[in-house]
Amino acid sequence: MGLTWKKRVLTALLGAAAASGLTTLILLLVEATSVLLPADTKFGIVFDAGSSHTSLFVYRWPADKENNTGVVSQALACQVKGPGISSYASNPAQAGESLQGCLEEALALVPEARHQETPMFLGATAGMRLLSQKNSSQAGDIFAAVSRVLGQAPLDFWGAELLAGQAEGALGWITINYVLGMLIKYSFSGEWIRPPEGTLVGALDMGGASTQITFVPGGPILDKSTQATFRLYGSEHRVYTHSYLCFGRDQMLTRLLARLVESSPGPLVRHPCYHSGYWATLSPATLYESPCVHTTPPPDLAWHLTVEGTGNPGACVSAIRGLFNFSSCEGREHCAFDGVYQPPVRGRFYAFSNFYYTFHFLNLTSKQPLTTVNATVWEFCRRPWKQVEASSPGQDRWLRDHCASGLYILTLLLEGYGFREETWPDIEFHKQAGGTDIGWTLGYMLNLTGVIPAEVPARWRAESYGIWEAGVVFAVLTLLATLGAVAVHLLWPQG
Repeated sequence: MGLTWKKRVLTALLGAAAASGLTTLILLLVEATSVLLPADTKFGIVFDAGSSHTSLFVYRWPADKENNTGVVSQALACQVKGPGISSYASNPAQAGESLQGCLEEALALVPEARHQETPMFLGATAGMRLLSQKNSSQAGDIFAAVSRVLGQAPLDFWGAELLAGQAEGALGWITINYVLGMLIKYSFSGEWIRPPEGTLVGALDMGGASTQITFVPGGPILDKSTQATFRLYGSEHRVYTHSYLCFGRDQMLTRLLARLVESSPGPLVRHPCYHSGYWATLSPATLYESPCVHTTPPPDLAWHLTVEGTGNPGACVSAIRGLFNFSSCEGREHCAFDGVYQPPVRGRFYAFSNFYYTFHFLNLTSKQPLTTVNATVWEFCRRPWKQVEASSPGQDRWLRDHCASGLYILTLLLEGYGFREETWPDIEFHKQAGGTDIGWTLGYMLNLTGVIPAEVPARWRAESYGIWEAGVVFAVLTLLATLGAVAVHLLWPQG
């Protein structure tokens, strides 16, 4: 009788173990799906060496990429102390030393294990383009100095180079459309999708020494020298882009003042763009050091001049128009100014850098109609200097220039680029988009990641938590039934 019970118990335990084990196996196979483990994060560092200052940006992206372009986000923005590197022509070594503070911040952010594979690049824009025209030897010494400093960092230094104006405009266009999700965006279904091309946004950039316009025109680009072509996320893009050297804010102000000095009969210069009641002394020789001022100083020019503001916006606009050569486009279709080809502007535009800073100061970044913008700028220009100073304490550096900058922007956009009252609402003034600073650096990093090999992420099997939990329970039951069967076989007496 005992033997019969032993067999019955042993058979039941073995049957339970087999059933539980089979159930465990089924749970391991059924409902499993292939998943990609998250790839490691990669980093890139870009120095934007502008005419008035230098900024550093750190970007990061997943090592696996969508259609051979990394999905990039901004991780750090650091403004270098001091002026732009072109200002160190007499002391090139100091240009390199000025970058150390921001470089140390970037090294602290990027994991040490990633240092040697992290690319770093310095791109110099219009300020260094002007210095290269004026004195190529001094420009070369500055590039050598910054390259020595950056080359000593434990990073993959790609070099310090002069960025062409066309590249600066095109890369700024990439930045805007990327952060706005116009190149690619993540859908609710968990897939990367490309929005329609008709939604792409144009870019209006103004630095200290140059200004750029970039957009997708409504027809073919007839002058191929103004076309930029690049491939991102598996799609090819062709844009119109042009950079106007010497039409940035700082150089515009220098050229404007030089013209007023030349037209003044004596040591007193009446400046219609400065507020009434403002006056200052200046050494005119510094004006003619700029490569953008193409005339030589008169032989009888005084060593020091007195500049007096008159607060006359009408005369200011007339003086600003003198900086443009509009007559070169008379009778020509698709021409902006200075004889430069440009198709008609089309679609939405983002205006940033000095476009934004000037209109932000004037409280004109909220899509006000053109009539309101014009009235606001003219009213500001007519304010006495004491009133302007009292309403904006602590802004002495650029305070006198906001009137000229505001009227210059209106002249450039309306008479230069060809915006009209009905297309004015298409322009939006921004400093950032999607938490990212707008400029050429992110666009450069997006292009750069297209040549960094993509890592293949590991592929694994995964189940939902409930399936996994049931599998564990049945695995334990299989183990217990098996151990019970062994115990019965060894310990149950025969008789």
